[in-house]
Amino acid sequence: MKTLNRRTLVAFGLITALVMTTLPAMAGKVQKQLIAESTIDQVMRSGVLRVGMDTFLPWAMKDKKGELVGFEIDVARRLASDMGVKVEFVPTKWAGIIPALLTGKFDVVIGGMGIQPKRALKVNFSIPYDYSGMAIVAHKEKAAGFASLEDFNKADVEIACKLGTTAVTAVKKYIPKAKLRLFDDEAQAYQELRNGNVHAVVGSAPRPAYEAIKYPKTMFLPLDKNFTKEPIGFAVRKGDFDTLTFFNNWITVVSHEGWLEERHHYWFGTKEWADLVE
Repeated sequence: MKTLNRRTLVAFGLITALVMTTLPAMAGKVQKQLIAESTIDQVMRSGVLRVGMDTFLPWAMKDKKGELVGFEIDVARRLASDMGVKVEFVPTKWAGIIPALLTGKFDVVIGGMGIQPKRALKVNFSIPYDYSGMAIVAHKEKAAGFASLEDFNKADVEIACKLGTTAVTAVKKYIPKAKLRLFDDEAQAYQELRNGNVHAVVGSAPRPAYEAIKYPKTMFLPLDKNFTKEPIGFAVRKGDFDTLTFFNNWITVVSHEGWLEERHHYWFGTKEWADLVE
């Protein structure tokens, strides 16, 4: 019995020694793998931050020279500058922007993306760096007398939205009886409204208000405020803790600086930039 115990102890000691020598090696390997897979690490090594985005006025749009301008463009450029790298914008159709992120077409989505539970099943979101909301702009003749969401909530009412956006979700939730007309390009949706082919367009503020101001003979705002509020965050691939932590820290710092608020006011609270794009 004593011999058996001694052998058991020796075997246990050998196993323990093996585990103790193997674990550090395994931990080191895993750590190196995590670092190698970190988006931040890859960006710093390549010197380029690839940003997925789509055009939404005034989030991101092209100026008269064909250059990208807008709130999101300012945010991405400031982020890249603070990281000491260049920024590369990768314009992507909104309906396919999450799949493009997951397949590595770019490093992060900075494009006015609302933080939603369904999206969070596929990507990780940073803390909010801005807030948006849905607004509605209507055709003066087709929607004459409409003054509430309930007025639009009818089977014979047609609402235009951009495909893949939270505007679609908002219409299905708040105006479920209306017929949805979906477009790949937001400009197409507004063109349909100007042509009188739909009753209204639902989209992220402040563009509906801008459209009503720009085309007062054909459009109006039936509601006096946005009918939703949603947090906006950066979207990154799942499992990348280092990248998410860095983005959260960066957002916290520039928020306390007041820089995000100042940029938001310029793009959403003024039209000082209008001459750049019109």
